Amino acid sequence: MNKINISHLVTESRNLKTMNLDDMSIHEFLTVMNEEDTLVPLRVQEVLPLIEKAVQMIIHSLQQGGKLFYVGSGTSGRLGILDAVECPPTFSTTDEINGIIAGGTSAFVKAKEGAEDHEEDGKKEILAAGITDKDVVVGIAASGRTPHTIGALKQANEIGAYTISIACNPNSEIGKVAHLAIDMDLGAEVITGSTRLKAGTAQKLVLNMLSTASMVGIGKTYQNLMVDLKPSNEKLVERSKRIIMEATGCDYTVAQQAFEECDRQVKTAIIKILLNCSVEEAQERLEKNQGFVKKQFKNNRLFSVCYLFKGGYVYE
Repeated sequence: MNKINISHLVTESRNLKTMNLDDMSIHEFLTVMNEEDTLVPLRVQEVLPLIEKAVQMIIHSLQQGGKLFYVGSGTSGRLGILDAVECPPTFSTTDEINGIIAGGTSAFVKAKEGAEDHEEDGKKEILAAGITDKDVVVGIAASGRTPHTIGALKQANEIGAYTISIACNPNSEIGKVAHLAIDMDLGAEVITGSTRLKAGTAQKLVLNMLSTASMVGIGKTYQNLMVDLKPSNEKLVERSKRIIMEATGCDYTVAQQAFEECDRQVKTAIIKILLNCSVEEAQERLEKNQGFVKKQFKNNRLFSVCYLFKGGYVYE
């Protein structure tokens, strides 16, 4: 087995603040850990221009009928799957956002650390997923050198997909393979090499931005309201009605009636109430405007500006 050198990786360095970690009190350790965690959003802030470009590419892909795929190993792979599986209930996605983890889906609940060691396996995963040149593939690796993720990105490049990498080491190896590299320098972990800590937090923040901003960019929200949620349980049914009330200023009874008349489609119900139109017209308007609620009112002066005022709405 070939010896690999990881000594140069920031994620493998020792944190001078925690050299005597096992002599610290619980309070002392938690204080240092919290201090280190506060650095994460600042490091993410430094790469916002790169995240912005990534979101632009993902939006373009989704608008062309493409999909978003996350691929990673261990913690990185789990975070990708977590972000992907939370999108259907939040944004009513079907298969637009997907997660691939080295070792298969069972590796989500039980670690298969050796699964990350082979580039060929990463390539096979990409081929098995049916990825096309319309898609975006995001490779996630805290170390930035995971062979499985590198192999996946290489295969995605060959197919013609747009590739993005997220790593927690500067000048990462996966960054050299991807079209767009998002490399963050988070400094040493409080426990040397335990990248489920600051690195995992940073990756989660970036993934939140990629998926959420992309969903907003394709019309999954109205103002800051989650209007394309899937009402799959009692809580989400009630949330749907409250969203309709917030968006239109109507009372609960009107929201409930419109919600049911529109086959529990929140967007359709909002348009129906605000424009006082039929369900069919509301659906047609949505389709015509690529699913954006706000575009329905762009040329309608009555609804061009909406202010929340003393619990109700004033339209101008």
